[in-house]
Amino acid sequence: MKTALITGGTKGIGLGIAELLIMNGWHVCITGRKAEQVKEAEAKLNTIKNNSTLGYVADVTDFAQQQKAVATTIQKFGQLDALIANAGIGNFNSVEKLTHEQWHETINTNLTGVFYSVQACVEALKKTNGYIITIGSLAGANFFAGGAAYNASKFGLLGFSQAIMLDLRQFEIKVSTIMPGSVATEFNNHVPNESDAWKIQPEDIGQLVLDLLNMNPRTLPSRIEVRPSMPK
Repeated sequence: MKTALITGGTKGIGLGIAELLIMNGWHVCITGRKAEQVKEAEAKLNTIKNNSTLGYVADVTDFAQQQKAVATTIQKFGQLDALIANAGIGNFNSVEKLTHEQWHETINTNLTGVFYSVQACVEALKKTNGYIITIGSLAGANFFAGGAAYNASKFGLLGFSQAIMLDLRQFEIKVSTIMPGSVATEFNNHVPNESDAWKIQPEDIGQLVLDLLNMNPRTLPSRIEVRPSMPK
């Protein structure tokens, strides 16, 4: 049975991806920074299929913690077939008001954190000819006022993802990046509600991930932009 490691898997897009993978026969390890949220999400996912999910407390900005997450995943499930690098945050402010703390937190989580997650997984993915899927954003191709830190992190993530695609294909590791627009999640302290019905739903991104994982290995959609079909 195949296994995926999903960073930021306790809610939102990460949780939606985990649910779809489990329903389609995958094992998953979800990581997050808060132990209570990890435990709660692990229990929820195991109700879909018992013993399908490992919850592991880890911060993507700590490389050693990413290494331990990978090792623990393999110890429990035997192998690693996919990394879904999903963990991310948003700090939005004009450049003159953006604090150094906000800048570093955004870059460290959204860009350096993905680098750490990928590097921690590479050796395991070589053994399974695995897949790396980074969750970017349309903000990685479209800049906006107040987005200096977030745009920088997501533009950087797009470039990083496309470069490692070329680095890793010699090992038959595939790399894709998904760039969503508005998604109904808790991102930026939002509380999902009925008014979000027009937005992309987390399970929609889960379906995209599943489609990529099931695609014939001769074909690689390296960059996928996805947006609400009828924006409000």
